[in-house]
Amino acid sequence: MFGISRRIALGMLSIPVLFPLSASAAEPTPTPESLTVYVGTYTGPKSEGIYSATLNLKTGELSKPKLAGKMVNPSFLAIHPTMPVLYAVGEVSDFQGKKAGGVAAFQIGESGALTLLNQQSSGGTGPCHVVVDAAGKNVLVANYGGGNASVLPIQDGGKLAAATGFVQHRGKSVNSSRQEAPHAHSINLDAANRFAFVADLGLDQVLIYRFDAAKGTITPNEPPFVKLADGAGPRHFAFHPNGKQAFVINELDSTITAMDYDAKSGTLTPTQTLSTLPQGKFPGNSTAEVVVHPSGKFVYGSNRGHNSIAGYAIAADGKLTALGNTQGKFQIPRNFAIDPTGQFLLACGQANHLIEVFRIDSTTGKLTATGSVVEVGSPVCVRFLRGTR
Repeated sequence: MFGISRRIALGMLSIPVLFPLSASAAEPTPTPESLTVYVGTYTGPKSEGIYSATLNLKTGELSKPKLAGKMVNPSFLAIHPTMPVLYAVGEVSDFQGKKAGGVAAFQIGESGALTLLNQQSSGGTGPCHVVVDAAGKNVLVANYGGGNASVLPIQDGGKLAAATGFVQHRGKSVNSSRQEAPHAHSINLDAANRFAFVADLGLDQVLIYRFDAAKGTITPNEPPFVKLADGAGPRHFAFHPNGKQAFVINELDSTITAMDYDAKSGTLTPTQTLSTLPQGKFPGNSTAEVVVHPSGKFVYGSNRGHNSIAGYAIAADGKLTALGNTQGKFQIPRNFAIDPTGQFLLACGQANHLIEVFRIDSTTGKLTATGSVVEVGSPVCVRFLRGTR
């Protein structure tokens, strides 16, 4: 008999796990038959907010998405590690009459439906990325338009308090049309919950902050950032499961950079940069997401323009070997995600309003389309919940 529901976080994915009342800590958790999927979107004629669907872990079939909660431009999502609460950015430039975006907290119901708990200002315009810290005490958000990042404490029940932490980036880089100012594009935390990393497309830097979960603050580390190539445009960032390597995908020059990580000092050291594209010229391409496979054997990045997922094998020292590019029915894959069991990759086709499912070969890392394609308006983020069946 199942009686206690808890959630555990796997990298950027947070999933609920059901434990039997009589189970001991040594007993393994059974693998579910399905996963609940939440989809963040840009709202418009084809979308009203956040959608949910079910992924069958035997067949790879994704059910038809249904509206879970209404919200304007919930472009990125995160799930609390211990409470049934989902957080979503509102990627707008006006929040309650002020020049800022918003962050919303939603209660997750038994049916998967979302009920709004409250909203707070993100502290800057165009919030585009959000995470929950491992202690479940704070939400951290990156604001692209504002070029800044904020920390919002989580109250009892999952509601958000006003920001207690805030950092403003300053400067620019070489691309006058895209790097005229700072543009914080993502925010991530290390496994120890001690350091926060903000990839800033406008500065060609991943800024490093000391994070205090108890106080809800972030302060510059020493050194305060790692520099990427001029014009690279770092966008999203992901840690290897071993905590010793990290990867950043660079939007403007279509590359991925591997880095060594010193968990004691919070220092990142670039070791290798590879193209995300096959040989040839692909004008107008830009990258978006980077995700490390749960096994730590592979890392993937998305190309918008070439419309592909680039794959790489990860060696023991963190060095990458390109595995090639996989194309499908999706167009403009702004985001994709790998399910926590490592079997399937779900790619969002923002431009043609669909999500396509691929099976991952656990030995080679190769992606193969399962044939499961579902329609949802302007999908831009996928997050998973562990199913109960």
